[in-house]
Amino acid sequence: MSLPKGLAEEVARNLVMVANLLDEDPEQAYAYSRIALRLASRVAAVREAAGFAAYGTGKYTEALAEFRAARRMTGSVELWPVMADCERGMGRPERALAMAGEPEVQKLDKAGQVEMRLVAAGARKDMGQADAAVVTLQSPELASNSIQPWTARLRYAYADALLAVGREDEAREWFAKALEADQGGMTDASDRLAELDGVEFTDALVEADEDEETPAADTAEVAEATDVVEQTAETPAAAPQFVEPVMPEEPTEAPEPAAEKPAEDKS
Repeated sequence: MSLPKGLAEEVARNLVMVANLLDEDPEQAYAYSRIALRLASRVAAVREAAGFAAYGTGKYTEALAEFRAARRMTGSVELWPVMADCERGMGRPERALAMAGEPEVQKLDKAGQVEMRLVAAGARKDMGQADAAVVTLQSPELASNSIQPWTARLRYAYADALLAVGREDEAREWFAKALEADQGGMTDASDRLAELDGVEFTDALVEADEDEETPAADTAEVAEATDVVEQTAETPAAAPQFVEPVMPEEPTEAPEPAAEKPAEDKS
């Protein structure tokens, strides 16, 4: 469906903010996605963005519902792996594993099939089948020397699976291979290698100011997103890479500051 120009621009602004904040501030991204959803719930790109925002905050049931809605609107199988990962997040790894064997997987591109393999291996681990997780990750993509966007994550997952079954030497080798392929710093392979080698690092960096204002949506980004929203939304937005589901931790209260000791009177 198409939207009036003014409404399309408003929806686009919110979608841009979702994309900009998804990694840095998932909760804020989720808030923007809810605004876009109220404005244009019948646009597939909006439902997909709402799904990723919910996924990023650990709301897996809600995320799955949004992904299913987007898939019904577009007919695309692109979201199949992240839908399966939502099943894992909901505590249903057996369902995620079943999805890995569905015909939809054969319709995925190479990147999607690798993502599905990562989800399936994670489901095996969730079910206590650590050895099966290792076997699940063994594939031509893992054996290839070619560096692809998914290579670092696939090698990292394999190293982690090997470590889980006590094959430490092999795990170290694959963490090193993951680091070699990880040009964008998407994994903590270097830290895992250091841990295996017994090396400890002291972080001396000063944390960035957390009170920084949220940047406004870039005009060019809004214009581009508006074009997407104004169209029929038959082509869903590109799916960001997902990670192992991690439920958000409860916030902890900061300790009371220590009272200053009065200066000693030397008179």
